[in-house]
Amino acid sequence: MLRSFAPCPSTNRAPGPRSAGWLAMAVAALTLGACAGAFKPSTSPPPEPAKPAASRTTTTGKLKVALLVPLSGRSRAIGTSMMEAAELAIFDGAGRDVALLPYDTGDSPEQAVAAVQKAAKDGAVIVLGPLFGASASAAAPAARAAKLEMVSFSNDESVAQPGVYPMGLDVQTQVRRVADYALSRGIRRFAAFTPATAYGAQATEALRETVTPRGGTLVVAERFGFAGGNLSGNASRIVDMVAAEGNGRTAVLLPASGPPLAAATDALGVTNPDAKKPQLIGTGIWDTPDIAKEESLLGAWFAAPDPALRAAFERKYAAVHGRPPHRLATLAYDAVNMAATLARSRPGGDFSALAVTDPGGFRGLDGLFRFRQDGRVERALAVLEIGKERVRVVEPAPSSLDRPSN
Repeated sequence: MLRSFAPCPSTNRAPGPRSAGWLAMAVAALTLGACAGAFKPSTSPPPEPAKPAASRTTTTGKLKVALLVPLSGRSRAIGTSMMEAAELAIFDGAGRDVALLPYDTGDSPEQAVAAVQKAAKDGAVIVLGPLFGASASAAAPAARAAKLEMVSFSNDESVAQPGVYPMGLDVQTQVRRVADYALSRGIRRFAAFTPATAYGAQATEALRETVTPRGGTLVVAERFGFAGGNLSGNASRIVDMVAAEGNGRTAVLLPASGPPLAAATDALGVTNPDAKKPQLIGTGIWDTPDIAKEESLLGAWFAAPDPALRAAFERKYAAVHGRPPHRLATLAYDAVNMAATLARSRPGGDFSALAVTDPGGFRGLDGLFRFRQDGRVERALAVLEIGKERVRVVEPAPSSLDRPSN
């Protein structure tokens, strides 16, 4: 079992470079003295004693938890909102058991590496963050060397490895969940119209892997680009398939938002009142306050955490800070509460890999989640339908993760 205990000085340790040098000088001097009959002691100062390792707890006995977020650079607004959410978690009760050590990761993976190294020297028992996948990958060796588990806020499943747990809402989990729901409603023919990005490729592959074993077919998969307000991509094959099948009999995955989403729905003929309509399905990228204003998405389904679970948090955050939280702020809130749960699990806390990957998981503002031993996250997500004025839950999140839906 991996433990996160800080190293302590030991009288049995191997001599450091300075003490080894002093020992060699002494042996050489004694040898020369035996031959020449004279010995003059060296005037070099003795080695400095090793500094004691930083305590894992504060002076008030709270375990130290490192929070790595961008507090400068291009993503400063996101990082600030996440830190403020983490502070709310401390105020709401986590502060009885843990104390935050915030570190700025800025815009570069190098800053994330330095932050992990500093956190280890400061006595942190676990690392929460960094935000981006590239930073998490770069900082993983530093966390491993310090025997610290690292729970990243990234949603990039490829970052996952033993000891590195990206807890973001990854696209694979969301696609699996909404595709499962479509299958349960009798839909067997699927298409994908996705951005020409890694995110789009991951979404398409997740759709294929989900529907094929359950009798569904991914008939068409097309990618599109968007630049200068113009969509580049061919949706005609999808439009023809939908026309042949009829309204609502083909589910089209469209994981896009903003102007690219509007252009894509237009290309699919969704805005044409005379055209046959597909059943649009999407991901948590649609989980925004104004999504119900997108008339082209009327009746569309997507997978995401139940918004009701975070409603009270959003009201409290806005009351304290005078603005709504960034959508990713809930990750920081949930991560801090997870760390507090681990701190309470036994005297001195348990932040080992075995504890982090507890099959029972953890409950948070974004629902039930747990980490696998390979680092990947599993989440219990709801399925939501976009209406004329609001989004409603059409299938609640499962109460347990021990089911194949996601």
